[in-house]
Amino acid sequence: MSELRFGLIGYGAWGSHHARAINSVSDARLVAVAGRSEASQERARSEQPSAKVYGDYREMLAREDLDAVSVVLPSDLHHEVGSAVLESGRHLLLEKPMALSVEDCDRLIDLAAARGKLLAIGHELRMSSLWGKVKELVDAGAVGEPLYALVELWRKPYRQGSSGWRYDISRVGSWILEEPIHFFDLARWYLSSAGDPTTVYASANGSRPDHPELLDNFSAIVNFPKGRYAVVSQTLSGWEHHQTVKLTGTEGALWASWSGAMDRTFEPTASLKRSVGDRIEEVSLMRPSGEVYELVEEVEAFTRAVREGTRLPCTGEDGRWSTYLCLAAERSLREKAPVAVAGRS
Repeated sequence: MSELRFGLIGYGAWGSHHARAINSVSDARLVAVAGRSEASQERARSEQPSAKVYGDYREMLAREDLDAVSVVLPSDLHHEVGSAVLESGRHLLLEKPMALSVEDCDRLIDLAAARGKLLAIGHELRMSSLWGKVKELVDAGAVGEPLYALVELWRKPYRQGSSGWRYDISRVGSWILEEPIHFFDLARWYLSSAGDPTTVYASANGSRPDHPELLDNFSAIVNFPKGRYAVVSQTLSGWEHHQTVKLTGTEGALWASWSGAMDRTFEPTASLKRSVGDRIEEVSLMRPSGEVYELVEEVEAFTRAVREGTRLPCTGEDGRWSTYLCLAAERSLREKAPVAVAGRS
């Protein structure tokens, strides 16, 4: 196969980063962009002069010769547009959350299988030189059997998103499906040797009387077999963007941290430490960490999977699991009780 011909649906703040990532990959080419607003279309024309720009993604799918499509839209549109991409016979790179319901996740997975197309979900933190290095060390036995993981974020409030969609609960589905979904994904990834999660118990509160569903502070305990567990925690009442992973096992521990003025900074600070007996060692990171860097590697890995048949870093099944865990946490908040977790039947 020659270079992978990409379409891009959605050209907001993160969509423009997807365009940058596609253009950074030598075996990929951005052929067409569909923007929902005249402003996003005009911006795409200005910034992507070699790409054809459309106002209707359906017209783009019908007219352009594309191998794959990246979908970067508000969450309530993921199932509809993702389904249209797969129905059109293109491979799909779909931003998280995969969908607003587990049932819609299942439909996307089944449709991709029926069409024989790849379905990748945008959990780009798996590609990180920092968070990915934690997984690499865990799999290499650096901490023995992993027993506990804390994935924690302190940050300023979310951007509202195009036309305020992120603050519209009917469109976002749940704030837990926004950033915490990445942390549920990391927790399950790090503790995968224990098996699938078994229960989720969540607690949250907020300071927005006009929007009580928009929770500033959120924490959840995810239990796994063999007594292993993870804590996922986030506050939107802080400042800047500071993320931590702490992981302990039967033979050691890891501590990873990342800080930036904002989540999409190109100038973050990061560190990773591990315990070796009584010593604490600094682990070298081979490249910068941050979602603006990891997005390029995600597109690179997706392109390689389409062209060469290599494994996707985050599959539809992975995306389904992270969505499922977020919705289980949402249910736990409503019921004020632990919620049992089951795999796909």
